[in-house]
Amino acid sequence: MSVDQTLFREALLTPDAPRPAGLSDGVGQPAGRRFDVYRNNVAVSLTEALETAFAVIRKLVGDANFKLLAGAFLRQHPPSSPLMMFYGAEMPEFLARFEPTASLGYLPDVARLELALRKSYHAADAAPIDPTRLQAMAPDVLMASPLVVAPSLQLIRSPWPIFALWDFNMNGGPKPTAGGEDVAVLRAEMDPEPVRLPAGGGTFLSQLLQGAPLGLAFETAAAEAEGFDLSHMLTLLIGANAITDIGDTP
Repeated sequence: MSVDQTLFREALLTPDAPRPAGLSDGVGQPAGRRFDVYRNNVAVSLTEALETAFAVIRKLVGDANFKLLAGAFLRQHPPSSPLMMFYGAEMPEFLARFEPTASLGYLPDVARLELALRKSYHAADAAPIDPTRLQAMAPDVLMASPLVVAPSLQLIRSPWPIFALWDFNMNGGPKPTAGGEDVAVLRAEMDPEPVRLPAGGGTFLSQLLQGAPLGLAFETAAAEAEGFDLSHMLTLLIGANAITDIGDTP
């Protein structure tokens, strides 16, 4: 007797669901308690994966609440791939819709930051540019050229203090205060790190990621934030090996 795969998956991820009919063990006997053990092991493994992936979310809501949250999440979003490195990609949208967390507007963006750290870690390597190439360019040519950024660079823009929330919970940093923050995830070596950007920094990076010339990215950021320091941003990116090449002039 075959077992419907949809029913099997639903039973596997729902603790109180009845065992699917037709399951048998290796000798043709009803699976019974073996299925219950397997179901528990799957739920525990997926919950542990989410706890690791969303350590800050776990701290913000508490261990007990996170287990309830994870149970609801994994039933709605079972793994779609045997590769678990990106399991939980739907977490920001889930947190925004999940009734117990829907009023906590900062949680989805904190989850996006945690996902960005994972994406940065697993992103392809890219050799950084030799800074002397930039120094040797005529200023007008440099400003007319786009800069190619490393695949590991991630940008999260938020109306919430997401870096402060991350830093407070992971490093014991200062208590967060109200206000939006733009965060770049930079991977200078092996491990990515979030960096809180200065005013205009999020707009500047957003422009670069869209392929805008350096001059246009600077002008757009300066129009948003008076006194925007281009030299500081370039030093930050070069120091983090986040610039890999000079693109073609449009």
